[in-house]
Amino acid sequence: MSIAAKRLPILGLSIVATATFALVPAYPDEVPSRKDSRHSYVGAKKCMVCHKKELMGNQYATWTRGPHYKAYRTLQSDASIAIAEERGLAVAPSEAPECLSCHATLQSVAPERMAYPVELQSGVECESCHGPGKDYRKKKIMSDIKDARKNGLWNAGEDEGICIACHNPRSPTFDPERYVLPDGSTAGFAFMEAKEKISHPIPTEVRGKYLELEKIEKEKARAAARAN
Repeated sequence: MSIAAKRLPILGLSIVATATFALVPAYPDEVPSRKDSRHSYVGAKKCMVCHKKELMGNQYATWTRGPHYKAYRTLQSDASIAIAEERGLAVAPSEAPECLSCHATLQSVAPERMAYPVELQSGVECESCHGPGKDYRKKKIMSDIKDARKNGLWNAGEDEGICIACHNPRSPTFDPERYVLPDGSTAGFAFMEAKEKISHPIPTEVRGKYLELEKIEKEKARAAARAN
């Protein structure tokens, strides 16, 4: 049976190949932040509890509109299946470990480090870039960046190694001229430019003040409810 014949259903979605189809191991040893096995992963649904709130900046909505969320689904595209057949993969790219390592990144995490199950369809989840969140996800810890770092939060805004673990020449669709830099030169991956494309910051006025501001919002909501 061909890879195409074993293609998985696309769940009624129209898929566009927006993410890089990668044949590289997940969490390679050259990325220091990924060697730390003290912390466990919780999955995007746990992150969503806070990061879907408008007060926080609704990073969850930005993620679901972007290429990382769609990364797994691109493995079901005709282009990905053709690449897999060309490379001689024994199974469909949506089942191959060498593809899932960068297109459904938490699937490569050791089971004992998964505090909760995650879905393949979630693709490249929050913790793929921000680090395992079980120990830093509490509001009190997240409100103090230094405390969050001590409890497993990676510095995704500064650690280019997190990205190039997958966005590198080992990917069969890596384009060495994808990015045009300010000086006119080109690069297959440009950290600052790529980061801007998926920017999802916490509002400046909320950073370090979330608990205080959330309390004010709740008090306003209660007052409005009483008024009605």
